[in-house]
Amino acid sequence: MKPSSKTAPPAAGPWWRVGIMWMVIGGPLAVVVAGFATLAIAILNPDPVYTLDSPRTAAEMPAVQGRNHAATPKP
Repeated sequence: MKPSSKTAPPAAGPWWRVGIMWMVIGGPLAVVVAGFATLAIAILNPDPVYTLDSPRTAAEMPAVQGRNHAATPKP
């Protein structure tokens, strides 16, 4: 039997030069970065808490009316 004269496959390069690897890593990496950005926005800009004991100002009235409308049972 005669050995085949097939050529050897090309040597694989480093993993960061493979295009499909960036597609596999890129999606989850983008989600993690967006999650940290959302966390930073939430920590730096907290929402105000409206309680029943706080004084009513003109700026709070839309929130109070919306809360009261949502809490009122339908007849």
